[in-house]
Amino acid sequence: MAGVSKEMDNPAARGTISGKTQLLALIGQPVSHSLSPAMHNAAFVEDGLDFVYVCLDVDPAELPAAVRGARALKMRGFNVTMPHKRAMAGLVDELDEGVRISGAVNTVVIEDSGLRGYNTDGGGMVMACNEAGIELPGLSVLLLGAGATAAAIAVAFADAGVGELHIANRNIGHAASLRDELRRRCMKDVSAHSLDALEETLPHTELVVNATPLGMKEEDPMPLPSGYIREDRTFCDVVYRPWKETPLVRLARERGALAVAGDRMLLYQGVLAQRLWTGREPNVEAMDRSIS
Repeated sequence: MAGVSKEMDNPAARGTISGKTQLLALIGQPVSHSLSPAMHNAAFVEDGLDFVYVCLDVDPAELPAAVRGARALKMRGFNVTMPHKRAMAGLVDELDEGVRISGAVNTVVIEDSGLRGYNTDGGGMVMACNEAGIELPGLSVLLLGAGATAAAIAVAFADAGVGELHIANRNIGHAASLRDELRRRCMKDVSAHSLDALEETLPHTELVVNATPLGMKEEDPMPLPSGYIREDRTFCDVVYRPWKETPLVRLARERGALAVAGDRMLLYQGVLAQRLWTGREPNVEAMDRSIS
């Protein structure tokens, strides 16, 4: 048909799927709440890229089989979310350097030579901080949580040059393990604290990052004592609730503090992942509109 551009002749630009469409996915449990399909598919349609992104709910026991299946199906790659990020590190053929330190994979690229594991969570949080005007070099940071996402953020913050990092977790042994790994690999000024005793041991920090699951539900308790939430501190939340503020973000903003919601990290970790899969710069504006 005369006058149809090459971009609009692409099936993905018309919102359809063809026999050439490349498949991407989010693997986790649960995944039904995820905004990732809307975010990635919006960019693919906008730029006429013949990819489609879906969610796949995978039981932990079935994760190795799911990974073998993704390769057999010649998928281009996939994201990994809870509870599979650490287990995935042992199921890929090659790990990015940051993953070797954090031990957590959230993005997999499938090549003819095998599967390569990355983690874009930490880089996504750094980009979210940059967007908000937060200058990370030299900052004192309190990181809540010691799981896979927290570990990735810790590594990225070390690379970004934060001054000191205090890790608080309900299981102080996990916080201490992450502290020791960071000290061995990339950062010396790191401490570990019990989340249960945070009011007694709470360090003075300028930036607080919630990397626990607390906040996914409205009835969840605050991830730290509410008295610590003041206007002279900055708060970032990994947790996002579609089109709603988490209790932490809401209280921080009510008290006049700068707060970065979890959808900003979601956006930028997706930007970094999509760049790995497609080899081109993603349409950030289209991705952002789909989740805003």
